[in-house]
Amino acid sequence: MHLDEFNAAAPEAAASVVLVWAAVPAWADAIVAGRPYASLDALTARASALADRWTVADLDAALAHHPRIGQRPVGPGASAAASRREQASMADAAAEVTAAIAAGNQAYEERFGRVFLIRAAGRTPQQILAELQRRLGDDDETEAAEAIGQLAEIAILRLRGSLADAVGGRIGP
Repeated sequence: MHLDEFNAAAPEAAASVVLVWAAVPAWADAIVAGRPYASLDALTARASALADRWTVADLDAALAHHPRIGQRPVGPGASAAASRREQASMADAAAEVTAAIAAGNQAYEERFGRVFLIRAAGRTPQQILAELQRRLGDDDETEAAEAIGQLAEIAILRLRGSLADAVGGRIGP
């Protein structure tokens, strides 16, 4: 989709695009309400500024739509497709790394009560495992802030990967 198409889309259609970036309804509504955007950079800046206001409740709502790291995302939707692309490096993970991530996911969920979230794009399975193990030592407040930051990174990568500016190609992965 081109930025000009996003700017011109019906609010419901634009919101459905934004909710793939992050399933935070108030954030999506604010982004849609802020149209038109003059550039992808302007849209990215607005999305980032709005994401800086996310709460733990926003994080928990968005995580209802995120697969566990290391599990193959299923389903035909745009969110599942984005997760498959982002977790592509996990396909080549060694069995012991995959098992350690699965065990870490379980420990994380028991400790924090939510799915472990990390921007997987650009990270190796070993890096993901190291971050999971490190973050298991966080206190609740620190970890919630880190997870919110990871959600924002994912959202911006998805935004930039899904839109093209009016003069050319896609921005991002």
